[in-house]
Amino acid sequence: MADPKLQFHMAGLKLFGQGKFEEAIVEYRKALEVAPDSPEVLNAVAISQSKLGRQDEAIATIQRVIGLTPDDPFAFTSLSIFLQRQGKIPEAEAAGAKARMLNWKQELKTNPNAPRPDNDGKMKVIQ
Repeated sequence: MADPKLQFHMAGLKLFGQGKFEEAIVEYRKALEVAPDSPEVLNAVAISQSKLGRQDEAIATIQRVIGLTPDDPFAFTSLSIFLQRQGKIPEAEAAGAKARMLNWKQELKTNPNAPRPDNDGKMKVIQ
């Protein structure tokens, strides 16, 4: 038997790709009934909420993802985008810097010479 979470998640992604964000959220919520703490599905819900202009909901949902996966740079990148859409630029920049730092730490696992982001999270340019 197929994985119900995967079936609902895939149905949601298909609807998302068609720009049917509200309908996608319905399918994602079905997936969450099977796996309530799925970071992938919660992230998809957050992005759909943001696309619908519901930034407060998107931020609350992505905060839940961050609680589940605190070292996920993608979650902090999403948070940064949602905050930008609310006009909260300093908070968005802080979330973006956190994403870059987490990404760098992951990069170090395969590339020990990866350049460190500056203290503000910006990447150094090496020429």
